[in-house]
Amino acid sequence: MAVLKLFGMLLFCGLLSPSQEVLSGLSCAVSPGAMQNVLSEAILQNGLLQQHLQGLVLPNIMSEGGLLNSPTSITGLHLVKVRRPKLSVVLLSGIGVQLSIAAKLELSGDCLVGLLSELIDILVDVRITANIKCTNYEAGTVQVVFEDCLCILGAVKIKLLSGLLTLSVNEIVLRQLTAALPALLCPVLEIVVNLVNIQLLGTLNAVIPVGTAGTIHYQLASLPFTSGLFLGMDLDGAVKQVGGTIIPHDSSPSALPPLLDKLLVLALRQSFLNAVLSLLIQTPPQTFTCTPEVVSAAAPRLVPGRCPACRGTSPLSIKLTLGGSPLLFLEDNKASVELSVLIQVFAKRSDGAILTLLLLKADLALNVHLSIVGGRLMLGLSLG
Repeated sequence: MAVLKLFGMLLFCGLLSPSQEVLSGLSCAVSPGAMQNVLSEAILQNGLLQQHLQGLVLPNIMSEGGLLNSPTSITGLHLVKVRRPKLSVVLLSGIGVQLSIAAKLELSGDCLVGLLSELIDILVDVRITANIKCTNYEAGTVQVVFEDCLCILGAVKIKLLSGLLTLSVNEIVLRQLTAALPALLCPVLEIVVNLVNIQLLGTLNAVIPVGTAGTIHYQLASLPFTSGLFLGMDLDGAVKQVGGTIIPHDSSPSALPPLLDKLLVLALRQSFLNAVLSLLIQTPPQTFTCTPEVVSAAAPRLVPGRCPACRGTSPLSIKLTLGGSPLLFLEDNKASVELSVLIQVFAKRSDGAILTLLLLKADLALNVHLSIVGGRLMLGLSLG
């Protein structure tokens, strides 16, 4: 069973610019749903947004009062918790990704109404929307551009322990939060997006060992690109033997299949897999001694394990040597590997010399069963 680890995470392939659907070795198309799941985990479920919003401190809210209202001041207003955050993604064809986060922000502070001081709790609905692009591709990395950030406030609920809240205070709080929150939330989200970009792009620039035979180094080959239906990206995979020699493979354009009902489609070029197989299948020559039991079971009519005409020789041996590199062939719903094997039947004479009795070249066809297990591409080989 040959194993090739392709990706741990296939994540922020996300930032965008028009391109062709082509790739050097590897290419993928990612649905909006898959991107949404990945970004939701990286930003929300891992607590990254909550962590960076935790130190958020809002400016004081002041009201001088009037004929019917006492002066009001709200100080020390800070974020307590981000409630029920939800992330959504829309792909903008040829532009990038539109990222939206809706949440309820729980704020708390000290409120002074007239001469009465007490704690105040504010629950405000917010939705932050921004466009994310990437540019300046160089050596497998891209620069994230965060722009057009819009923060919209919804319902605001204010709670005082005494319950003495006038309508004018409610209006003042809403007005001042509407002015202050966008200038505070958008920069925080930009920081979070840049951190996620660094984290996830790191998964698209990796060196994967292939046993002790060599490595596969893959990274972004160009700027990602979007349509309204999917985000696509090209990866450049370099297959290297121990010592640094690169095994060449054809990197001509390869069209991606449609996503249909899939979250992600990954395309591997046949030539790329052949380069990998040349690392995976590097079997040293194998020698088997023909014991009487083995020969008798295989051909009971033969003289077991001896060459009658070869006086003074040891039992016969069979040596199998892999010739050249294996070749993988991909067809519709079918894959096979061709191997060339040199079969040598020989005996050792008493003086140590090798006496070759038969030398045969055989071409073997192996059936290949492809599967993905635990983020790894599995190639199961069986004799055809």
